[in-house]
Amino acid sequence: MSNIPTTYNPKEVEDRWYQWWEEQGYFRAEADRSKEPFSIVIPPPNVTGQLHMGHALDNTIQDILIRFRRLRGNPTLWLPGTDHAGLATQIKVEEELRKEGLSRHDLGREAFVDRVWEWKEKYGSTIINQLKKLGASCDWSRERFTMDEGCSRAVREVFVRLYEKGLIYRDNYIVNWCPHCHTALSDIEVEHEDANGRMHYIRYPLENGQGFITVATTRPETMLGDTAVAVNPSDDRYRGLIGQFLVLPMVGRRIPIIGDDYVESEFGTGAVKITPAHDPNDFEMGRRHNLPEVRVIGPDGRMTAEAGAAYAGLDRYDCRGKLLGDLQAGGYLAEIKEHAMSIGSCQRCATVVEPLISTQWFVRMKPLAGPAMEIVKNGTVQFVPERFIKIYLNWLENIRDWCISRQIWWGHRIPAWYCEDCGEMVVAVEWPERCPKCASQRLEQDPDALDTWFSSALWPFSTMGWPEKTEDLAYFYPTSVLVTGYDIIFFWVARMIFMGLEFTGREPFKYVFIHGLVRDSQGRKMSKSLGNGIDPLDVIRDYGADTLRFTLVTGNSPGNDMRFYWERVEASRNFANKLWNASRFVMMNLEDFDPAQPLGNRPDGWEPPLTEAAAAGAGGAGATSVGATSAGAEVGSGLALADRWILSRCNQAAHDVGRLLERFELGEAARVIYDFLWDEFCDWYIELVKPRLYGGNQGGDGPGDSGPVDPAALASRRAAQATLRYVLDQTLRMLHPFMPFITEAIWQALPHRGESVMVSAWPEYRDDLNFPEAERHLALAREVIKSIRNLRAEMNVPPGKKAEIILRPLSEEAQASLGLTAAHIKHLGYGSDLRILAPGAAKPEQAVAAVASGAEVYLPLKDLVDVEKETARLTKDREAALRDLEKLRAKLGNESFLAKAPPEVVDKDRAREVELTKRIKAIDERLAGLKEFE
Repeated sequence: MSNIPTTYNPKEVEDRWYQWWEEQGYFRAEADRSKEPFSIVIPPPNVTGQLHMGHALDNTIQDILIRFRRLRGNPTLWLPGTDHAGLATQIKVEEELRKEGLSRHDLGREAFVDRVWEWKEKYGSTIINQLKKLGASCDWSRERFTMDEGCSRAVREVFVRLYEKGLIYRDNYIVNWCPHCHTALSDIEVEHEDANGRMHYIRYPLENGQGFITVATTRPETMLGDTAVAVNPSDDRYRGLIGQFLVLPMVGRRIPIIGDDYVESEFGTGAVKITPAHDPNDFEMGRRHNLPEVRVIGPDGRMTAEAGAAYAGLDRYDCRGKLLGDLQAGGYLAEIKEHAMSIGSCQRCATVVEPLISTQWFVRMKPLAGPAMEIVKNGTVQFVPERFIKIYLNWLENIRDWCISRQIWWGHRIPAWYCEDCGEMVVAVEWPERCPKCASQRLEQDPDALDTWFSSALWPFSTMGWPEKTEDLAYFYPTSVLVTGYDIIFFWVARMIFMGLEFTGREPFKYVFIHGLVRDSQGRKMSKSLGNGIDPLDVIRDYGADTLRFTLVTGNSPGNDMRFYWERVEASRNFANKLWNASRFVMMNLEDFDPAQPLGNRPDGWEPPLTEAAAAGAGGAGATSVGATSAGAEVGSGLALADRWILSRCNQAAHDVGRLLERFELGEAARVIYDFLWDEFCDWYIELVKPRLYGGNQGGDGPGDSGPVDPAALASRRAAQATLRYVLDQTLRMLHPFMPFITEAIWQALPHRGESVMVSAWPEYRDDLNFPEAERHLALAREVIKSIRNLRAEMNVPPGKKAEIILRPLSEEAQASLGLTAAHIKHLGYGSDLRILAPGAAKPEQAVAAVASGAEVYLPLKDLVDVEKETARLTKDREAALRDLEKLRAKLGNESFLAKAPPEVVDKDRAREVELTKRIKAIDERLAGLKEFE
C-alpha cells in the first residue's frame, strides 16, 4: 500500500496507465468456449477524421460496456478500425496536389492511388491515437481498415455473389450528382438545409391555342428538359385536357398533358412540370408513362446542347437568370413568390447537388429488405430505445434501390471488366485472364469505385475474417451490441443487418444501442459554420479524459440528444477530486492496517468481519448494543452499525449499477455511483467512522485526541479500516468503466489483490451483505442530523458552537433506533449533550424544533443564541432593508426615470425590489419566532 499525491493531476496519470494497460495485453480478446463472449465492432471513423464530441460520446459508451463486461468475466472483443472514406480522402489528397500545381489526372490513376496510400500511412492513425487519449480499450492487435487485404477480398466476394443472384445490376438511373466532385453521392453524403427560395409560375400554352396551363417550379432552368405536364385525373380543372399537348416555352417542344395519381391537386396550381432527367419523382413518373429523358444539365453543372443554342454552355444558375428574362419578355412568366424550400448540398464541398440520369451500379433492395425487417419484428435484433424500430421499418418499407458506384479513384474498384473486342462484361472476384466469350485478353476494369457504405455494411463479419471460417467469426459473431447515432440508422445499420443475414445467415448484432447528438448549451448542433464546436481533446487536456467521459454519460439517456455545459464539466472534475481526496483519507488511515492479518471471524482483513447475526441481516435493538461513547462501535461483534449500513448500501449500488448497465441505462447507472460515492460514502460514512479511526481511543473526535485504549476500540478501528478499504475497492470497480484512469491510479495505491482494477471482478450482489435494519436505523439518523444542521443554519449558529440536542421519538421503534445511533447524531449534529425522550413525553420549552420522519428534533434556544442580541441585530437589519426598499420604490415611481432609463436597468431595480421585500418578510418571521422565548 502506498499513498497518493495531494492533488489529482490527470496528465500525470492517463498516458502512464494507458501505456501500461497496452503493455500488459489487457485489451486483447481471447476466446473461451466455456464462457459467453461479448463483442462490439467499432463504428469505423473516417481515416481522415479528427475526434469530435460525437466520436467521444459514441466511443465512451462502447468503452463503458466493454469494461463492464470485462469485469463481469466475459471474454470481450472490441474490434477497432477505420474507414477509407473514399470521397473525403480523395478530396484531402487532391487539395495537397493543388498546392503543388497538380491534379489527380496529371498523376494518373495508379500513381494517384499510391499517393493516397502514402497519405493514409502518414495521417491515418491520427484519430486512433485520439481514441487512445479518450481511454478506448480496443483490441488494437485486431485493428482493421476497410481497404486492407481481408476486407477488400470480402467486398469483392459480396459484390460477385449479389451480382450472380441478380441483386446487383447496372442501369441508367437518376442519382444525386455533385458537379464539383464529379461523382454520384449516397443519400447520407447529401446535407439538406432549409432556405428561402422562390416559386416561379410559368404559362405553358396549349398547342391548339385555346389558353395555357400554369405550372410552378423552384428550378426554372430545368423546364428546358420538360417532356410532359402532369395533373391528377380526378381534378375537374384539368380532366378534359389529359391527352392534349402543350408547347414548351423557349424550346417549342410539343409535350403531352398526362394524368397521374401522384400529383396533389391542392399543391401549387395542381399542374406539375415533368423533367425525368432532373428530378427523382419525375424520373419515376417518366418511366411509368414512357416519357423521353432529356438531359439539359451536364455533369459539370453547365447546360447541354439539349437546352438549346441560347443556353448551352451556361452555368445552371446563369441560365436561370437569362431564362427568366426571356420568359418575362415573352409573356410566359406569370409571377414569382417567396418560397421556403430544402436544398441538398454535397457534404464534402457544399456544392448544390444536381439530380442527373447516369449509368451506375445498383443493389436491388426489396429482396434484401424483407428479412432485415422480419428479424427486427421478431425481436432477434432489438433496438434501444424501441421507438427507433418504427423509423427503421418505415425506411425499409419505402426503400429504393441503392446506387453503389462512385466516379472516384480511391476506394474498392468495381470488380467488373469489359472486353474491348466483343463488349462482354465479366464480373469476378479476381482479375479474369481472358474474355469468356471471345477469349480476348484485352479487358478493361470498370473505372468506378464502390460507395464507402458498401464495405462498411460488411464490417461486423468482414473484420473477423469472412469469407474464411475463422475462430473469431465462429466465437465472437454475431456481435453483442452496435452503438451508433440515430442519424445513420438507415444508411449503415439497416445495410449491416441485411448484409449479415445474406452472407452469414445470422444477425450482425443482438442489440442496436441508439444515442443522440451532443449539442451546444443552446441546443444547437455543433458545426464549423456556427463556430460552436468543442474539441474533446481540449477538454481532455484541461480536465482529463475521465472528466470528459463522465460528463458525456451523466444525464444521458438512450436516443436523446444532450447539451454540453461547461458547468457539468466542472461538476465532473469536482467529482473526480472528491474521489481522490476521499481515497487519500482512507489510505492515510490504513497505514497501520495489514489486510493479510486475521480480522474478527475472518482469517484475513481483505473483507470486513461478519458475525452470524450480521450475516443473517440482523441489526435491530435486540441484536446490537451501542454505547454513546463508542461512536457506534458494536461490542462483541466484528462490524459496527455504520459498517453494516455502508456495506449494504454499497452492495445495493453494485446491484443497481450492474442491472442498469445491462439495460443500457448508462446515465442512470452513473447517477447511482455518483450519489453513493459522494453522498453516502464520502459525506456520511467517512464522517461517521472518524471517531473510531483517530487513535482507537474511546470518544475521541480527532486525530490529536488522546485517551485510554481498550481492545474493543482497537477492534472497532480495525473493522472500520477493513470496511473503508473494502467499500472503496468495490466502488472503484463500479466506477472503473466510466472513469478508468483515476480508478486504476487509486486502486493500485490501495491494498489490493490482483494486477489491475480493469481485470478484477465486478462487485456482484451478495445476500450476506444485505442489512436492511442497518439501513433503516441510519436512514432515520441521517434525517435527524440533517434537521439539526438545518436548524443551526436557520439560527445562524456559529459552526464551532455546540448545543444540546433533544429528540422526541414518535414510537418505541424509533426510540430504539435512535438509541443505536445516538453517538453518531451527537457527533455529526455537533451536540454538547444528547437526550432521547420517551414517545409522548412533554415537548421541551423554549427550543426551536423540526420534524423528521420518526422523531421531533429540538435545540434549546439558550444554547444557540442570545435572544436579546439576536433581536437587536435583526431589527437593525430590517430597518436598513426597509430604507433601501423605500428609496428604490421612490425611484421606480418616478415617471421621468422610467422613461429615460434603459430597460435592463429598470428590470434590475424591479428584481432588487422583490428581493428586498422577501428579505424583510423573512426577518419578520424570525423576529416573531424569537418573541416566543422572551
